[in-house]
Amino acid sequence: MPASDPSDDLIQLRAQFAVVQERADKAEAEVAIVQEQAQARLLEAEARVAKVWAINADLLARNAHLELMNETMRRDKYGASSERSRRLLGQLELTFEELEANASEAELLGQIAADKTTAVAAFTRKRSTRRDFPADVPREKVVIPAPELCPCCGSDDLSHLPPVITETLERIPARHKVIQTVREKVSCRKCEKISQPPAPFHVTPRGMFGPHFLANLAFQKYGLHQPLNSQRDRLEAEGIPLSLSTLADQIGAICVAVKPLFLLLEAHGLAADRLHADDTTVPLLAKLKTSVARIWDYVRDDRPFGGPAPPVALCYYSSDRRGEHPRAHLAGYTGILQVDRYAGFNALFEEGWADKPMTRANCWVHARREFFKLVDIRQQLKRKKKGTAPLISPLATEALEIIDRLFAIERGINGKPAAERLAVRQELSAPIVAELEAWMHETRSKLSRHDAVAKAIAYLQNDWAGFTTFLADGRICLSNNAAERQLRSVARGRKAWLFVGSDRGGQRAAMMFSLFGTARLNDVDPLAWFTDVLARVADIPQNHLHELLPWHWKAAQQQAAEELAA
Repeated sequence: MPASDPSDDLIQLRAQFAVVQERADKAEAEVAIVQEQAQARLLEAEARVAKVWAINADLLARNAHLELMNETMRRDKYGASSERSRRLLGQLELTFEELEANASEAELLGQIAADKTTAVAAFTRKRSTRRDFPADVPREKVVIPAPELCPCCGSDDLSHLPPVITETLERIPARHKVIQTVREKVSCRKCEKISQPPAPFHVTPRGMFGPHFLANLAFQKYGLHQPLNSQRDRLEAEGIPLSLSTLADQIGAICVAVKPLFLLLEAHGLAADRLHADDTTVPLLAKLKTSVARIWDYVRDDRPFGGPAPPVALCYYSSDRRGEHPRAHLAGYTGILQVDRYAGFNALFEEGWADKPMTRANCWVHARREFFKLVDIRQQLKRKKKGTAPLISPLATEALEIIDRLFAIERGINGKPAAERLAVRQELSAPIVAELEAWMHETRSKLSRHDAVAKAIAYLQNDWAGFTTFLADGRICLSNNAAERQLRSVARGRKAWLFVGSDRGGQRAAMMFSLFGTARLNDVDPLAWFTDVLARVADIPQNHLHELLPWHWKAAQQQAAEELAA
C-alpha cells in the first residue's frame, strides 16, 4: 500500500487545527458574553438593593419628621414646658437629623449604583419647595461669561438671552452672603443655537451651600461636637432660617463626597508596620432606651521611632464590643499591634491569622494604673464610705517606682531611630524589667490571691510576653497613649450630642472623626483643610485625589507661602 503524502497530512492537520481554533474562539466569545451578562446582572442587583435602601431610608426619615411635627404641635397646643418634654423634643430632633442624613446618603449611593446600569432607575426623594434666601443677605455676583463664538458653527453673530442665576449660600467669618453665579446665555442669529457655559461643580446636589459653609457645618458637628439642631438655632439667630432637614441632608451628601478620601487614609494607615488600637463607648439611641455602642480607633504614628510616614487616625463604629469587629477592621494585617488586655484582640495574635499572627505589645500605662489606684488618695476618698481612711499600699508604691524608671528611660529616647532605642533598652531597660519580674514573683508568693496588689501583679504576669515585647523591637512604644488621645474628643463629645441616632450615623461619625483626627495629628487646621477639600473634591481627577490628604495639602500650602514670600 503506497505511503501517504506528507503534504496531505499537513493539510489535514491544519484543517483540524483550524476547526479546533474556531471552536475555542467561539467558546471564548460565549464565556465573555456570559461574564458580561453576569456582570450586568450583578450591577443591576446592586442598583436594586441600593434603591430599596434609599426608599427605606426615605420612609424612616419621613416617619421621624412626622413624629417631630406631631410632638411640636402637641407642645404648642397644650403648652407643655416641663424638662422631660423639652428633652423628648430634643431627642426627636436628633433622631430625625440622623435619619435625614441616612436618607440623603442612601439616595446618592443609589444614584451612583443606578448610573452603572440602564435597567434600574434611580430613586429620587421628594423634597419640600426650596425657600429663597432672605433678601437682606448680601449678594456677591460671580459672572461666567458666555462664549464669544458659537460652539456649533463658529459664528460671532450672537444675541444675549436672560442668564440663569444660581444662588449658593456660603459662610465667611462673622457674616453670611449669597453668591449669585450668573451663567450668561447667548443665541446664534445664524444657526439659532443657544449656548451657555456649564454650571460649576458643587460638592452637594443642587449647590445651595458653598464649601466653607459646608465645612463649617461638618466641623462644628464632628470636630467641635455641636449638634445640628444647635447650629440651626444659631443660624436662625444670625438671620439665616434653615430647617433641620436641610442641614442633615447636607451632612449625608458631604459624607458621600469625602468617602474616597477616607479610603486613601485607610490604605495608608493599614500599611503601617505598627498600629495603636483602642475603643470607647458611645450611647446608641434605641427604642425607649440607649444601648452601648463602640468607636474603635487605630493610629499609625511612626514619629516616636523617627519614622518618615505621616500619622493617621482611623475610626470605626460598631453596635457592640465583640471581638469580630477588630478582626474585620484588621483583616490581613500582620504587623505590631499595641493594645490593652481586652480579650477581643486575642484571636489576632494566634496562629492561623493571615500569613502570620500579629505581634502583641501591651500597654504599660494600663499596668501602672492598677498599682496607682492603690496609692491614689484622691480617688480613694471619692469611692470610700464617709469616715473610712484611705489605704496607701507600700508594695504598690514600690512597684510604681520600678515602672517609673522605665518611663524615664523612654522619655530620653523618644523620637530616636528604632535601632538606637533598641540598644538603649537592652542596656538600661532590660535589667529593670528583670528586677520587676523577680519582685513580682517574690511578692505574689507572700500574698493572698484576693489581695489588691496580687491582682495588679497578675495583670502583668498573665501576659508577661506581651509586656516585654518592647525589649526586642525599637519601634514599639511603652504605652498605648497615641490611641487613647484620639478617643478623648469622642469622650468629650458624648456630653454634647448625648448619643448617636443610628448605626449609619455612627459610621458617618467614625469616618469624620478619622478625617479631622488625622488633620490634627499632622498639625493641620481641620477647618481650613476641610474647606479646601470640599472646594476641590468635586472636580479633582481621581489620580490626584491623594493631593488632598492632610500632609500633602500642608506641604503644598507651605510651598505656596514660600513662593509668595520670595
